Formats: sequence, structure tokens, C-alpha cells
Amino acid sequence: MAQRTSLHGQWSSRLVFILAVTGSAVGLGNFWRFPYIAGENGGGAFVLVYLACVFAIALPIMIAEVLLGRRGRRNPITTMRVLGEEEAGQPGWRIVGILGICAGLLILSFYSVIAGWAFAYALKAASGAFVALDSRSVAALFHLHTRSWIVLGAWHTAFMVMTVAVVARGVERGLERAVQVIMPLLLVLILVLVGHAIHTGTFLRGAAFVLRPDFAALTPEGALIALGHAFFSLSLGMGVLMAYGAYLPQDTSIGGTTIIVALADTAIGLLAALAVFPIVFSHGINPAEGPGLAFETLPLAFSEMRAGVFTATVFFVLLTMAAWTAAIGLLEPAVAWLCETREMTRPRAAIGVGTVVWLVGFLTIFSFNLLQHLRFWRGTLYANLDYFAINILLPISGLAITLFAGWVMCDNSRVQELESPSGYRLWRFLTRFVAPVGVTLLLINAGAQLLRH
Repeated sequence: MAQRTSLHGQWSSRLVFILAVTGSAVGLGNFWRFPYIAGENGGGAFVLVYLACVFAIALPIMIAEVLLGRRGRRNPITTMRVLGEEEAGQPGWRIVGILGICAGLLILSFYSVIAGWAFAYALKAASGAFVALDSRSVAALFHLHTRSWIVLGAWHTAFMVMTVAVVARGVERGLERAVQVIMPLLLVLILVLVGHAIHTGTFLRGAAFVLRPDFAALTPEGALIALGHAFFSLSLGMGVLMAYGAYLPQDTSIGGTTIIVALADTAIGLLAALAVFPIVFSHGINPAEGPGLAFETLPLAFSEMRAGVFTATVFFVLLTMAAWTAAIGLLEPAVAWLCETREMTRPRAAIGVGTVVWLVGFLTIFSFNLLQHLRFWRGTLYANLDYFAINILLPISGLAITLFAGWVMCDNSRVQELESPSGYRLWRFLTRFVAPVGVTLLLINAGAQLLRH
């Protein structure tokens, strides 16, 4: 088969691809979700199960998605249609691409709202808004912020404008330049936070909480949460990896590169936990506080610190930047599809998709104020959107990708992309037999929770 070329150019180097994919994977999940779900499920035991899930289940799917992207060299919908025709004479596989793009855009719609919180809190922190606050004042600040749909809408708008501005400039002038600046700065900021945590006096306690296994505190439900977070944290099933894979040079090793990304994402998640938990313990905070840990509990800790203004500012800037790189990846697949199939210019496609996502985001915004009393199976409208996208759409998309790459594609096609014989055999085994079982368990658990509600 003649090698296809991407219509959008390609990454200039392997390092840039690693930065871009790591940026799409490293998001709010690493700094907000990972610490609190680890706290809720026993710390070190959860981390061990999470690592096992990453390398036995999530990584094979990640490799499969990048492989498909580079093989097709188009947006996820066209890639799955073309490869479906070539490998099985079934263009209907394009549904997998549609599902991934829709899941990614739905996630971006509420992700942008939460990222707007981080953006707003970064400016609040820099202005000293958390200085000398008590618990009631911190709670009132968060309540005031979320209860105004105008305020939430303004920050949501600002964040979406930032995201659209990068994607509109294309692969080389937009995505590449953004990740080359943001990712190194993000790493510096997190190391600054970890360095600060070392001086809290409770760093060893926080490290032990993260790294020492306590399997008595880990339930089967917790193990499934670890699997689900591994799936979400590596941006699987969203179309991002397939889109980014389309821009990957042919001489770049998919297996080696994705392993580096998985290690980097996991390392940043662990560093985030090592930065957060010492602060938590030094101020007598329950590490299982839940989502409110980042926006309600930690500001109280920052208010009591000697260098609280600096630490709080770094923390929330870090959250904003991590969310920004992830949001860029979520927007890219749909923009690429419009450019390729509707012959739109990059700016026009980015503005069009961004506007749709921005409008859908108001469903999440209203669930915190105007529609806060509207309740469904999982609670608020936001809670239901979050659950449906992450626990239903992503696993279905990931399972379909795994089945296609593992069972539908022929060996010749797979070997041409992966090359390494020993690594290929292990990947094929995990993709065919281990990953589908893990993802199926996620779907069964999600269905059971819906029935319980």
C-alpha cells in the first residue's frame, strides 16, 4: 500500500509528538481527580492497581489508536471508514470515529467549565483572595463563583477562546508551538510545588500515603475506578490519539513513543499526588475530600501558609495549563474532519466547532445555578453528562478500537506500523484478550450503577 500523507502536515520531531500526546493526556485528571480518588481508595494500593491497568489495558489501546491514526492519515471518522474498507470491506467502522469525536466534544463542553474555575482561581490566588480566609469564607467564595451563570459563562468563554486560538493556527504553528512552551513550563511548576511540599514537614507521610500499599482499603469498586481513570487519563477513545497519530512521522516507533507518554502521564500524576498530599496532611485535611479538594479545601490550606499566595497561584496556573493542552487535543479531531470533508479553513472550522462546544457547555454551567434543582439518575445535569461521556461513550469507543485493531486488521498492516516482532506479539495478545475484558468490565460496572440509580 502506498504511504498516505496527512493533509495537515506532521509533527516536526518525535519529541514534539511526545509533548503533544502527553499534553493531551495530562489534564485536570492528574491534578484534581487522581489525588482525590487515590485518597478515597487507600492511596498506594490504588496506585499499584492503576499502574497495572495502565500497562496491561490502557497502553495496548493507546498503541492501537495511534497505529490506526498513522495508518489512515486522516481525521478519526475518515480513518476508520478507509481502514474499514481496506481491512474488512466495511466502511461502517466510521461510526467508531464519530463516537470518539462526539465523546471528546461532550467532555470538552464541561471540561472547559471546570478549567474556567481553575483560570479564575489562578487570578484570585495571585490577587491574595485566599489570604486569612476561614473555612466558611472559602466555601462562600466557591458558592459565589459557581452560583452565577454569568461569571461561569465568562470564564468558560475565555478558556474556549484560548483553545480555539491554538487549534485555528494548525499543527505546526498552533499545536506544536503551544505544547513546546506549555509542557516544559508545566513540568517546572509541578516540580516547584513538589519542592515546596518537601518543606511542609509532612512530605514523608504524604509519600507513604501515595506509595505504601494498603490493600485492605481497596475494594473491587476501587479497582474499577483505577481502570476507569487509566482509560480517561490517557485520552483513550476520544479521537485525540487517532488525530495526533495521523501527524506522526513514519519512521517514529509507535510502541516506544507511547510507552514514554504513558510513563510521563503516570509520573506527573504521582508528582501531583506528592505535591498535594503533604499540604493536605500538614493542615489536617481529609485526603478523601472528593472533587471539592482542589477548589474548596486546598484554598483554605493556602490561606494558612507562609508562602500561600505564591503556592496557590502556581497550583491553579498549573491546573489551567494542564487543562489547556488537554482541551486543544479534544478540539482537534472535529476541526480536522471539517477541514478535510467540508473544505473549511482552519480558523473557520475551529471557530465553528468551538462555538458548538461553548453553547453545550452552558448545560453544565446551568446545572450549578439555574438548573441546580433538576435531578436525573446521577444527580445534576453535569453529573449525568460527565458519567455518560466518561463511563459509557469512552469505553464503547475504546472497545471498538481494540476489537478492530486486534481482530479485524490483518497482521501485515499491524506489523508494518509496529515493526518490533517481540513487542508486536505482546501487544497483539494484550489487545486481543486482556484489554477487551478490562473495558467490558468497565461497561458492565457502568450499566450496573445506572440500574442501581
